Amino acid sequence: MEILKGIGVSPGVAMSTAIVLDVEDLAVQPRQVPPEAADAELARLDRAIADALRDIERLRDEVTQRSGREIGAIFDFHLGLLRDRSLVGQFRNEVASGHYTAEYAVNLVMKRLSATFLGMKDRYFAERVKDIYDLERRVLRHLIGQQREDLNRLSRDVIVIAHDLLPSQTAQLDRNRVRGFAVDVGGRTSHTAIVARAMSIPAVVGVGDVSKRVAPGDIILIDGTRGLVVINPNEDQLKDFDVQLERQHRIELELAQLRDLPAQTRDGHVVSLQANIEFPPEIDDAVERGAAGIGLYRTEFLYLNSEQEPTEADHYNAYVDAVRRLRGKPLVIRTLDLGADKYDPKADPATLERNPFLGDRSIRLCLHDIPMFKRQLRAILRASVAGDVRIMFPMISTLLELRQARMVLSDVMEELDDEGVKFNTDIPVGMMMEVPSAALMASVFAREVNFFSIGTNDLIQYTLAVDRTNERVAGLFNAAHPSVLLLIRDIIRAGARTQVPVSVCGEMAGEPLYTLLLLGLGLTTFSMNAPDIPEIKKIIRSTTMPHAREIARRAMGFDSERQVMHYLREETRKLVPDAF
Repeated sequence: MEILKGIGVSPGVAMSTAIVLDVEDLAVQPRQVPPEAADAELARLDRAIADALRDIERLRDEVTQRSGREIGAIFDFHLGLLRDRSLVGQFRNEVASGHYTAEYAVNLVMKRLSATFLGMKDRYFAERVKDIYDLERRVLRHLIGQQREDLNRLSRDVIVIAHDLLPSQTAQLDRNRVRGFAVDVGGRTSHTAIVARAMSIPAVVGVGDVSKRVAPGDIILIDGTRGLVVINPNEDQLKDFDVQLERQHRIELELAQLRDLPAQTRDGHVVSLQANIEFPPEIDDAVERGAAGIGLYRTEFLYLNSEQEPTEADHYNAYVDAVRRLRGKPLVIRTLDLGADKYDPKADPATLERNPFLGDRSIRLCLHDIPMFKRQLRAILRASVAGDVRIMFPMISTLLELRQARMVLSDVMEELDDEGVKFNTDIPVGMMMEVPSAALMASVFAREVNFFSIGTNDLIQYTLAVDRTNERVAGLFNAAHPSVLLLIRDIIRAGARTQVPVSVCGEMAGEPLYTLLLLGLGLTTFSMNAPDIPEIKKIIRSTTMPHAREIARRAMGFDSERQVMHYLREETRKLVPDAF
């Protein structure tokens, strides 16, 4: 037995057999065949390529149907590569001229190709080497006869172990069979972690070298609440697992009973609990868990991994679908937030930046590509007649940026009006508060918007100078840092003074540790991943506003994040012993 510690990013416990993605190398020995056997080897090669292409097309279509075109399109790169005549010609040449087996020919050519990609200075192309490995393994499995089940359609329960998982890979995991996962790298606010929480899959990231320590077939116990990974647990660990599992089921049943109850304190103060989504189908689960609306619709997932840029119709259809699923509940659509760790794979590699978190991202990118920005705004405005739609601009750092964005919006309104297209002329317009410069000028910005939404993930990152996707400094990324709390308090106060509603849509909103603090500071709307809603509602319903204000007052008096976290944890447990 071995116990590894990481960062618990999606709560819950699970146990099953391991699939280790990063050590699934198929052994291929250099072997030649007689010249007269070359034709037979070429026929085997052609069949394997054809079978692999059918596999990829099927997987693309299934993922597209389940998760949308933008996720399914990640497999188009694989299809394009395997259909490339030059690459297939290299396979065939190694068989025909070198008299190698089809397996070794594929292995030899793909190793050369992966070395070429790894040698590129451009990060985008270097990271494509994972696709090369994936494609090589798929063809080799058909040649060798060793088939692996796709992770979006499994025949048995598994725990996924890997060095890393992309958000798109996480989104295509079979929810019914993948009981949990653990990866070597990552932090709590990585997009992989966010997707895991949205899918309610227990997960631990930043474990170090779990992908090297676990062998395929090992029994793995995942504790996403405490951040533990247990390899081949002993009898004591199995007993603890049973206790934790029983506790988890009891809590889930208890929280499910809160679904139709209001999110209000014991003395009658009502707040709104909303959900964050990437795709419209997620709304159904959010409403089922008691969401009062969607406080953050991340529209950049329409762009990521797509063959071509979404059209106005693509935007409009997605937004109208979301509005209809909400049946009158509010929908806050954040305009495109590409850049940083969410870059468009279609982008020119020459334009990739050395420091993308401080570069041409979010609203800056939109203001540099007005036609693209207008397409999205036109779709949002057209969808606004179908329900309660609101627009939110991300990463506003200066008043000029906000005014420029509103000017583009006004231009689009005039164009639609001239065309006789209906839209809500009084559509609410808000902005993300995720840059310290905006937070410090909240009172000024409040005169020009209808609402604020605090994006705590980026606000923490920019305030503390910590890359939230870098596991080496993940320990420094802390929402309880007094400087971060001061900025959040001042934004909420500025909103109260000017009667501008304030919400929090970052990960902090769904973290039980901060519920009493945010409530006591005067927050009126929490927006989080849907699975977090019941527990946050339970904490709110367990307190009173005077009590929450006193907790906030005392927490704001501490001068270190550790003091804040210890105090909030103890106070929350007094009300809800099962918290955390």
